Amino acid sequence: MLRKRLKADSGLRVLDVGYTSPANINFLTSLGHSIFLADMVDDACTGNWQTGLDEEGNPVWDVEGFLAQSLNFSGRVFDVVLLWSTLDYLPEAMVTPVVARLFDAMNPGGQVLAFFHTRSQGDATAYCRYLVTDGDEVEVQPVPQFPIQRAFTNRGIEHLFAAWSGFSQFLAKDSISELIITR
Repeated sequence: MLRKRLKADSGLRVLDVGYTSPANINFLTSLGHSIFLADMVDDACTGNWQTGLDEEGNPVWDVEGFLAQSLNFSGRVFDVVLLWSTLDYLPEAMVTPVVARLFDAMNPGGQVLAFFHTRSQGDATAYCRYLVTDGDEVEVQPVPQFPIQRAFTNRGIEHLFAAWSGFSQFLAKDSISELIITR
């Protein structure tokens, strides 16, 4: 469904929030789209955004600083966001604010491609780079590892994207749920 839109419409603004992929850049620009990159997982996990611990010993995060640096789109709005499995790897405090920032940075009718792990343990939870291809398949490549933080339930996904107009969900292989979420 999203692949058809990428091939049929030209001049879309695409945000790819996964591990940087020259293949995605080349593929999307060859279709006439502009692309903006934001590797949120690497930024969140290596960017010193943890500012300390609260009274219960839980991490405290500089969420506003993270959003200002890693999701500053300089007024750009997007038609497509390739979110991949990013939300499974972000610290909990960042998930809802990131989804809200993406909502604000998208055109009405814009679409998000998101993957969610259905399990929080096992080999299938490894952090990966996703590559858009000309066909129906998405290629997966291993990259530097970050630990999975959670596996969302269907109800959790619905709650997280409650402000959006709707989504289509598909069960993919390797314990991954694939969603197309519409703004």
